[in-house]
Amino acid sequence: MQPVTNNVNPIPKGYGTVTPYLVVDGVPKLIDFLKRVFDAEERGRMINEKNGLVRHVEVRLGGSMVMISDSNLGYNPVSSHLYVYVENVDQVYKRALEAGAVSQLEPTTQFFGDRLAAVKDPTGNVWYIATRVEDVSSEEMKERMKKQGLTGDFSQ
Repeated sequence: MQPVTNNVNPIPKGYGTVTPYLVVDGVPKLIDFLKRVFDAEERGRMINEKNGLVRHVEVRLGGSMVMISDSNLGYNPVSSHLYVYVENVDQVYKRALEAGAVSQLEPTTQFFGDRLAAVKDPTGNVWYIATRVEDVSSEEMKERMKKQGLTGDFSQ
């Protein structure tokens, strides 16, 4: 193994500190969905030559990277929940339904300042689609949470 040097960025360019990794049945279905709904861009793909399954693929959604793999004997498919900010939640929600998603929540403006929708993709993942429509102060958030029967602190 090569030693770690100070001249290499420990986080590759174009990646965040946290990068979701989805394991699904049917990677091509999911990639088609992501392209149609979020204008995702596929960056690279590795195929297992023995069984034809996608071993690893990377897809860029806006400023974020998502890694995806087909399920196999060592890795079962797992349903994940992801929160994605977009310019127009209503338009993206409509595209998601047209691309085969099942609605989990119609677009609704939430007390915390996001207009939010949720859909389940053809491989079983839930995508929360949001657009920030209001910046809510810490004081106002506490009041709104209280009205919802919630406690907590989101002071920044």
